[in-house]
This record gives sequence, C-alpha cells and structure tokens, in this order.
Amino acid sequence: MKISVLDVDTLGDDLNLKVLESLGEVTVYPLTLQEDVIERIADAEVLILNKVKLNKDNLPYAKNLKLICLTATGYDNVDIKYCKEHNIAVCNVVGYSTDSVVQLTIAMVFSLCTNLMSFNQFVKSNVYTQSGIFNCLKPVFHEMSQMTWGVVGLGNIGNKVANIAREMGCKVLAYKRTPVDEYECVDIDTLCRQSDIITLHTPLNEETRELINADRLKMMKKNVIIVNVARGAVVDEEAVTKAVEEGQIAGLGVDVYSTEPMQKDSPYQRILGYDNTIFTPHMAWGAQEARQRCVDEVVANIKDFLNGGNKNRVV
Repeated sequence: MKISVLDVDTLGDDLNLKVLESLGEVTVYPLTLQEDVIERIADAEVLILNKVKLNKDNLPYAKNLKLICLTATGYDNVDIKYCKEHNIAVCNVVGYSTDSVVQLTIAMVFSLCTNLMSFNQFVKSNVYTQSGIFNCLKPVFHEMSQMTWGVVGLGNIGNKVANIAREMGCKVLAYKRTPVDEYECVDIDTLCRQSDIITLHTPLNEETRELINADRLKMMKKNVIIVNVARGAVVDEEAVTKAVEEGQIAGLGVDVYSTEPMQKDSPYQRILGYDNTIFTPHMAWGAQEARQRCVDEVVANIKDFLNGGNKNRVV
C-alpha cells in the first residue's frame, strides 16, 4: 500500500513516524504547495495531510486513492462531497489536542486578566528597579472570581474550559446550538452583552463565520477580554482590531487567523505591539504529547479502515 504524507512539517520534527512504515510504502514530504498536489497524490492509496487542499481540481488525478487521513479535527480543506461521490473515505482525529488547547486558552486568559505582559515589561525595562517603590499596582487588575466567562462552543475543549472557569469562581455562560443543563446556555448576543471574558471554541461554518463582528463588539463591556482558539474567520479581524485600537475591548488573544500564516496585510499587524494583545502562531494544539497522540490516532484510523471499520470516519 502506498502512503503519502503531504505536509509532515506541520507536525514538528520530534515525532515517531516509523510506525507508518509497518503499514506500507511511505513517502514523506515536508510541505506540499498546491501546484505540486496533483503529482504527489497520483499513485497514493492513502494520503495523510493537515492543511493541503484536496478538491475536484486535483482529486480526479488520484486514481488509486482509497483513504484520506487528516492530522486535525477540521476537514474544511477536503471536498467531502467529491469524496463521498467517488467512494474515497475520509478520517479525522478528534480529542487528541483538548488538553493542549485548553492550556493555551487558560494561559492567555490569565495573562490578559492580570495584565501580565505589562508587569513583566515594567520589571524587565528596569523601571521597577529605578522606581524606589516595592510594588506596582497599575494597570489595575481584578479577581476572576467576580467575572462572567462566556464560552462559545461546548465541545471537548469548550466544556473543559467551562469547567476550569467554574472552578475559578466565574459565572459561566455558554453558547451552544443544542443547550445543556450543566451550564446556563444563552444566545450569542446575551453572551456578548454579559461576559467579561469570551473564549471561542466553535467550528467554522456559515453560521459561525464572523460570529464576533462589529455589531456584537459594540454590545460588549469595555473590560471584556476575547480569546480566539477556534478558527480565524469566526471573528471579523478588522472589526476586532479596531475595537482594540479604540479601547472598545480590554484585551485580545489570538492563535488562529483567517489566512495562515498571518499575512502582511492582516489588520492584526496594527496591534502587534499592544500590551493588551497576545498573538501565537496556531500552536495551541501542538503540545508534544498531543502531536504524538495525533499520529498514533491516524495510524489507528488506517488500520481500522483496512479491517473494514469506520473509526473517525467523516465520510
């Protein structure tokens, strides 16, 4: 069986991939540009990929293709309709990065809520040493136990974030398509109006695209902190940037972008130097343990497929 890994560099260089060799003849590419896709998928029976786009323009050239394995939960880069029509199985991996993403989410929220970057710079710049005062209490920060934390999306990640928020003493509001009894579920506008912290954990679809937009930003409290670890286009990036510039919101944490990597013309470029913003390079999912778990799950998906199973099948 011929297996092609199209963008192994997106998984890091510290993982054990030898287990794939037990499944067949493996060809590994660091990255694959869109113009190289047709050539690299032509003979493959199994494709393993993260962000490479597979669609009706290139998939017809993969005459032997039986299975596409995504090293991610999202699969919007694969034409699912085409695969279904042409009997190509698609598998993703679910839950492998929950702890990793939750960890970064909480780190961003804690940092922004305590103005950690400002205090860090106060000391590192030697202003603290020169001040002659034993402490510094500005910018002012507040206890999270007095805050309302809005969680948008209650999947594996959102649910764990909500649990931690509740343990911190926060009032938790949740926005979920199907309400649950465990949390107070409200509509998105109510969540935006009432929350001091908003963290985004929802998939990107037509309903969630630019869910956080200019109109909803105007509803929010001026002390609100927004953290997006979902998908870049869940927020209107220009509107959120303006909200930071104009002091309409208190803080912003971003790990995902509408175009990745962040482009030179991204509105976020204007606020990179702000103390109340944190930007990370789509790494929330990428703890070493999570990445190895991802690879192991892909191997399990392939083995199950070969045995006639449907493990993690999208189609």
